[in-house]
This record gives sequence, structure tokens and C-alpha cells, in this order.
Amino acid sequence: MEPVRLTTERLTLRPLTPSDADGVHAACQDPQIPRYTSVPSPYTREDARTFIEETCPAGWREDSMYTWGVFTRDGGHLVGSMCLVRLAQLHTLGQAELGYWTAKERRGRGYTVEAAREVARWAFEELGVERLEWYAEAGNEGSRAVALKVGFRMEGTLRAKIPYSGTRRDAWAGSLLPSDLGLPSETPYLPFPERA
Repeated sequence: MEPVRLTTERLTLRPLTPSDADGVHAACQDPQIPRYTSVPSPYTREDARTFIEETCPAGWREDSMYTWGVFTRDGGHLVGSMCLVRLAQLHTLGQAELGYWTAKERRGRGYTVEAAREVARWAFEELGVERLEWYAEAGNEGSRAVALKVGFRMEGTLRAKIPYSGTRRDAWAGSLLPSDLGLPSETPYLPFPERA
């Protein structure tokens, strides 16, 4: 797929470009980002270059991962990164996973919630996603707070889901359905009590 640009009231979501490398590198120096994401640690300028110039374009080209840089419309400041992953499940199960990180100085302003809602809406309406999933290491309260504000419903704790630094960690899991945002779904959803 060709990269897609999305906008909200306060934000622009667009493919990252080489000119964004310094901002991505600086943001990923915050120890919370590599602690709770798959970002390498230590995060080097070469890591930022590889992510922006190789990983992200390949994800769009191969329909394996759609990644956006999230920027303020006023001033163009880097807010963070947002992506849809596990897209191989889209064609077989109608599912994808939402992931994100937010630069430390942009947290607490609702930017990531605003961006995530727009990506979720686009995934439901344009890609035909019928179930959007979210995972975070158990204890990542910031990511969970964003997911809850977007409308994800918490589904529980998955044991040993996340490999991290030679260990396996528990993960919180949640899902968002088109109906949670007032959108239709191609396949009807019959919750457990209604199936009887």
C-alpha cells in the first residue's frame, strides 16, 4: 500500500522522513520508550535512520506494518509514532494490532488518544479491520490509559506474552471493535449471551 496521510484537529500523521531522524532519536532516549516497546536500547542515530528509511517504507510496501510519525499541526513538533502491526491477520481474521509511543515532552495532552482514534477509524473504514487489538506490558499504566480513553475494552492479562531482556513478561490485552466507535462492521458480532 502507498503510505497514507491522516489529519485530526490538532495533528498530522504522516510517514517519517530522513529529516525526522534527529527528533526520533532524541525522543527514544527516554528510558520509558525502550522499556515498554521494541525500540532498541541504547537507541542510536543509526537505529533512527534504519527505522525511518528502511523498516517503515518496507512495512507499507509489503503490507506488514503501517507506521506514522505523529506531529502537531501547529509547529510540526514530533509527538510520537503510531503503527498498525500484525497485518497478515487482516486478510484471514480481520484483525490488526495498534502500537504507539509518545515523546516525553508531549505526554498528558491527549495527542496520542486523538491520533489512535483516527488510526482506528481509518483501519475500520478503509482496511476493513473488524477487531483492533492492543497489548502492553502489565504495569504500563500510560499505555493502558491511552487505550481506555480511545475506547479499548480490557480483556485480561496474558501470561508470559512479551519477551524482554532475557525474561518473559505478562501483558495486558484489550480490543476495540468498529461498534465501539459507532461504526458498522461487515461481519455481525454476537456477544456470548446473544448466541444462546
